[in-house]
Amino acid sequence: MRYLLIFLLFIGCTGNVEKHKINDGTNQIVGQEGVSLVVLGTAQDGGSPHIGCKKKCCAELWANPNDTRKVVSLGIIDHEYDQRFIFEASPDFTSQAAALNRVDGKEYDLMPDGVLITHAHIGHYTGLMFLGREAKGAADVPVYVMPKMANFLSSNGPWDQLISLKNITLKLLEERKENKLTPNLKVYPIQVPHRDEYSETVGFIISGSRKSALFIPDIDKWEKWSEDIIGMVAKVDYAFLDATFYDAQEINNRDISEIPHPFVIESMELFKNLNKEEKAKIHFIHLNHTNPLWDVRSAEYQSVIDSGMNVASFGQVINL
Repeated sequence: MRYLLIFLLFIGCTGNVEKHKINDGTNQIVGQEGVSLVVLGTAQDGGSPHIGCKKKCCAELWANPNDTRKVVSLGIIDHEYDQRFIFEASPDFTSQAAALNRVDGKEYDLMPDGVLITHAHIGHYTGLMFLGREAKGAADVPVYVMPKMANFLSSNGPWDQLISLKNITLKLLEERKENKLTPNLKVYPIQVPHRDEYSETVGFIISGSRKSALFIPDIDKWEKWSEDIIGMVAKVDYAFLDATFYDAQEINNRDISEIPHPFVIESMELFKNLNKEEKAKIHFIHLNHTNPLWDVRSAEYQSVIDSGMNVASFGQVINL
């Protein structure tokens, strides 16, 4: 199967995001200075189309698959130090790792220099399986995790085999402690409230040589967090924030209290009084398959754009 490396960059790209087209091939695509952030996936854990879904949102995708519908992930490239990192090991990890290499003009089979994981839900860590003996059989890929996440991987199969066979090497993160990945790249984990059945959940502040980004793909309602999200947005240049559901209406067969993400309409209301520059920082990500923001023709999508905020798009590239 050939790799689809034409990224749709016109979706949700408003504000001051610097956009690049990713071409098929191994030629250099993005600038070779500083740090680049690449959006490698925007879908919620179950993907899009979603297993067993017969709704309109998935019906066309079953007939005509869209290779840009990847589970949530960010890629980071430090051009100066020739290092590549992936945030989240999603079920689409194989194609996302290859795509990040191609963005940087590298051969598709190069392993990332590190993987950073927010928590132990299926869309965020299960891609680690592709580093094991049944797939790549990788050697000592650094995996950056919080303590409970490290314990989960170390104490449960098949993940403990990745460690015993030295396919991966766990690197412990501490909350609110800065971690330098390269001289140009730092990450700062912040714990957020979420369904922590197996591990804690964190978001990350990702700081490049010039700019920074906040990445919170999963969180319960904003009011459950001890932090002020508006204050957090003010500290960074970009904010990729949980937008699992646009509103409660799209979920009519599940108890919404079991999946208490902030609705997009709630976030838009919370951010409505921010000035133009602050609103432009916000990029909604981690969309459930039912979310109308997938459709750029929808009134819901237009409402986000009209508000001055953005919807993250697969293949988006920004300079940090």
